Amino acid sequence: MTVLPDDGLPLADEGLRLAADFPAATREEWQRLVEGVLRKSGRDLPGAAAEQALTTPVDDGLVVRPLYTAQDATGDPAQGSDPGYPGFPPYVRGGKPVAGWDVRQRHTLPDPEAANEVVLADLENGVTSIWLAAGGSGVPVAGLERALAGVYLDLAPVVLDAGPETGAAARELLRLYELRGVAEPEARGNLGADPLGYAARSGSSVRAHWDEAAELAQRCRAAYPGLRALTVDALPYHEAGASAVQELGCSLATGVAYLRLLTEAGLPVDAAFGQLEFRYAATADQFLTIAKLRAARRLWGRVAEVSGAEAHGAGAGGRTGTARPGAQRQHAVTSSVMMTRRDPYVNMLRTTLACLGAGVGGADAVTVLPFDHALGLPDAFARRIARNTSTILLEESHLGRVADPAGGSWYVERLTDELAHAAWAFFQVLEQAGGQERALGSGLVGERIAAFWQSRRRDLDRRREPVTGVSEFPNLAEKPVERETPPRASAAASTGGGLPLVRRDEAYEALRARSDALLAATGRRPRIFLAGLGPPAAHTARASFAANLFQAGGIEAVHDPATVDAATAGDAFTASGADIACLCSSDALYQEQAEAVAKALRAAGARRIYLAGRPASVPDVDEYVYTGCDAVAVLSLLLDRTETVV
Repeated sequence: MTVLPDDGLPLADEGLRLAADFPAATREEWQRLVEGVLRKSGRDLPGAAAEQALTTPVDDGLVVRPLYTAQDATGDPAQGSDPGYPGFPPYVRGGKPVAGWDVRQRHTLPDPEAANEVVLADLENGVTSIWLAAGGSGVPVAGLERALAGVYLDLAPVVLDAGPETGAAARELLRLYELRGVAEPEARGNLGADPLGYAARSGSSVRAHWDEAAELAQRCRAAYPGLRALTVDALPYHEAGASAVQELGCSLATGVAYLRLLTEAGLPVDAAFGQLEFRYAATADQFLTIAKLRAARRLWGRVAEVSGAEAHGAGAGGRTGTARPGAQRQHAVTSSVMMTRRDPYVNMLRTTLACLGAGVGGADAVTVLPFDHALGLPDAFARRIARNTSTILLEESHLGRVADPAGGSWYVERLTDELAHAAWAFFQVLEQAGGQERALGSGLVGERIAAFWQSRRRDLDRRREPVTGVSEFPNLAEKPVERETPPRASAAASTGGGLPLVRRDEAYEALRARSDALLAATGRRPRIFLAGLGPPAAHTARASFAANLFQAGGIEAVHDPATVDAATAGDAFTASGADIACLCSSDALYQEQAEAVAKALRAAGARRIYLAGRPASVPDVDEYVYTGCDAVAVLSLLLDRTETVV
């Protein structure tokens, strides 16, 4: 029995052992319970096989297990898997001993006056640093002075993104520091040199910008201790469809390539580490985002260790010179791949989850893309929601008051470890191919990413990875959200030849665009009549499934009346105005009524009849739709036939 002191709290040496009177549960006992549940569903699997049946693949060979225990989080210092402490090697728990992040907003407006207006508005309303696109993808280099007018450059860090015009943009920014009397130690941010990232986006050679990046790094080290010269941008790989493993592997190979560049240019190894900032994508898969950022720091800490930088102690990259070389500085950006053009307001939920994952994962800076990012230039409301997402999580949810909130979670610790090992293996593949530059040039990176994206596309096409508002619960009556198209194409798009840009919704967006074209040409969308057989309890589930599936392709579903039979199906079909139909009910009622109802629908003029359920032999039924079927293929063929008729 625990003895309590006068204040009612348990004594520290005694502790409070919850469930101490209960016998310890074993994994085998849990597996036996799983066996019983699966057996009821017709799956007789023993022990470990029953547990394996509940395992879910998440990313490029990684899986989520149904059960995690303390053994999954046991760190082994000898193997480098001990997470350590926040701010100390191996930096799994954070690159700094305190939490919180820099709220960084991206600006891409090409007009310097307009850019200045939104930059000042963002800084006045919670943004703490500026990510400014310059050159061909944003404000002209000559317009930087006007775009940054009124900005206190000693207080607001500026991060440049100028692609092939990085050198000119960096020199202009440094001129502005001098012009406005900003003391060299007070200048903070990143000049954005990233030759390999630009090569990945554009397909161009990096050699023209290689020496320029080294020169900027030398200049920053000599005079601007708060500025970093290079960005290791993993977004080009993520935006091409890369897995988290591939994104980490490519970023690691790029970072190592830049270390070689800088040390060969004469920088000490610890100073070279201090010139790099890493940029990663944060997705709505919050746990994968958390684990990715934790694994990235562990991997980079390992590179610092084997490079000898960690032995030197403090590095020269931070504002005060206290940042350790192996403490990777991370900038997380909410994923553009997950953003949708249809029902874009759902993007607010996606970016909130992504921002949460980035913050909990320990990112030093977070950029939340506006919910209308995929539609064009964001409006003031979208920018406000984007910056307030971070503000609410920091100031109201207090995420910044806890270092590594996910630390100690058996699931997160195990996922971090598995992700780190898989990414290191991919990094070794890239190094064996001659490094990131050669791996890009040979097509190795593009081929590996394309193969993974193809497998993910199959899941998206089959709705195994649902996209809310697009492949699940689409709203055909939604009012389109219109945004101004950027007047100038981005550097990546204008040059061509680089890695592609993908989005999860692209196949369904193409289907919806075809439906929109039919609506414009004929005054109505294609329609399908849902023939519910039997009482609502028998057909509601499959009718809802069918409605969702067909609406994802822009096919309007008509389910009125709710229930039909062989005598009423023909008249109901004619009244619906549809020319195709889908039977919806239970397997038992299909055996009793499906053949007669299908015959009645065919007699009423149905040119194609579907059945919601697994394939069976029913006369007059042309195709079967079911969970896991290729929805994109089904809908594409249906629209092909509709367009032919029109």
